[in-house]
Amino acid sequence: MSDIPALRRGLAVLRLLATRAGPISAAAIARELELPRSTTYHLLAELEQARFVTRLPAERRYGLGIAAFELGSAYLRHDPLERLAGPLLRELVERVGHNAHLGVLHGNELLYLIKERPARPETLVTEVGVRLPAHLTASGRAILAHLPAAHVRALFPAASAFVHRTDRGPTSLAALRTLLATERRRGWCCEDGYVTPGFASVAHPVFDHARHPIAAISVTLRHHCASTPCATDWSALATEVGCTAIELTRRIGGRPA
Repeated sequence: MSDIPALRRGLAVLRLLATRAGPISAAAIARELELPRSTTYHLLAELEQARFVTRLPAERRYGLGIAAFELGSAYLRHDPLERLAGPLLRELVERVGHNAHLGVLHGNELLYLIKERPARPETLVTEVGVRLPAHLTASGRAILAHLPAAHVRALFPAASAFVHRTDRGPTSLAALRTLLATERRRGWCCEDGYVTPGFASVAHPVFDHARHPIAAISVTLRHHCASTPCATDWSALATEVGCTAIELTRRIGGRPA
């Protein structure tokens, strides 16, 4: 039992490193976790020996090691996100009566991992394994809206990155940023005819423990709208989708932004 406090401190070090974009110094770790300097170095030495932490002598900083990567890879091999999302999506479909999806960002595209259909499904282009331009899909923008500006710029470096399926949707980085800012403040995203004419989607992001968007849940339904932007009030549907996304965020140990 005497080893439990040390274990908790070691896990706290790993959690802190996991939330940072890059390696940090031992002094910063000690300060943020309110640990004695000597204790911090002892923990780092043990974690380094076990390959959970990597020391960068030239920078005098520490980052996550290969063992942490192997552990994360093993977690992903068990498809936890899809296993946890499946029942929640089925419940969402029963409530709203429309197709529901789980998607993740793959480069500047949205990759669909799960699709749940209602009793009377509608034919869509969104199938498991299908990739669509992220800036056009509600799910893609739900994730993009919570990424750093530099990350979004790297995904859409030129006008050629803004492919289109219809005559709707952002056509430049400036237009995309404006749209993402609005959707980030609102907390959810929607699209009407950006992907397929006559269909609309509403999406909400899913976050990990570091409040990083790792996926999005969406609902797609038939909808015809002559105006752009669409004047339809999607707030009620967005609330349903948001409740599911928040519950999935909780089940994977994440924290909403």
